[in-house]
Amino acid sequence: MATVTVASIISKMQTILQDTTGIRWPDAELLGWINDGQREIVLYKPNAFVKNVAVRLAAGTKQALPADGVQLIDVPRNMGTDGTTPGRAIRITMREIMDAQVPNWHLDTPSAVVKHYMYSPLDPKNLYVWPPQPAVNQGYVDMIYGASPTDAVLGGVITIDDIYQTVLLDYGLYRAYSKDTEYAADVNRASAHQTAYIAALTGKAKVEAGVNPNLTAPANPNVTPNSR
Repeated sequence: MATVTVASIISKMQTILQDTTGIRWPDAELLGWINDGQREIVLYKPNAFVKNVAVRLAAGTKQALPADGVQLIDVPRNMGTDGTTPGRAIRITMREIMDAQVPNWHLDTPSAVVKHYMYSPLDPKNLYVWPPQPAVNQGYVDMIYGASPTDAVLGGVITIDDIYQTVLLDYGLYRAYSKDTEYAADVNRASAHQTAYIAALTGKAKVEAGVNPNLTAPANPNVTPNSR
């Protein structure tokens, strides 16, 4: 849950910019860059703003992420036809396998209970489920997805997690200094802050990969005993 206030980030930006009265860079302008920064963070790291909600499926096999969805992360289980009843686990599979082994799987007997889902990052806002959902009384599934963050407001808190406040600060300063590109020093400072926020995001992604429990768990058949 985010607790860092927009005002605190703006204050830090104005201090670094030596514009504490907000003459050169008004609060509303800096707020706009903070919101741009939140979306930029999700662009680099879709799991920076994750939702885990029960989603009612549409009839058939083709499904869409919720309107604020950016990229699917997982569909772990069924949630009944009421959206509150945990049910059968759902496993991901490859569409190529389904196409090869069951060419008419899109036309199979409908069921509200999903057994498999298929997803391609090349079509990030859609997925397919099997069996097809019925025309009425479709099922719900738990859907975990990266979402586009709602805009923060003056007087409020940021939308994404507090750990990204420094990234937002660097992004805002990058955009602020880019406003004065006629000055060589500001061009260099803009570039430095741009490099800093990108490095922070890519560095966090590497750290997450290194501590992923799915890669180090004893039950993982790909982990050699005593290699951890």
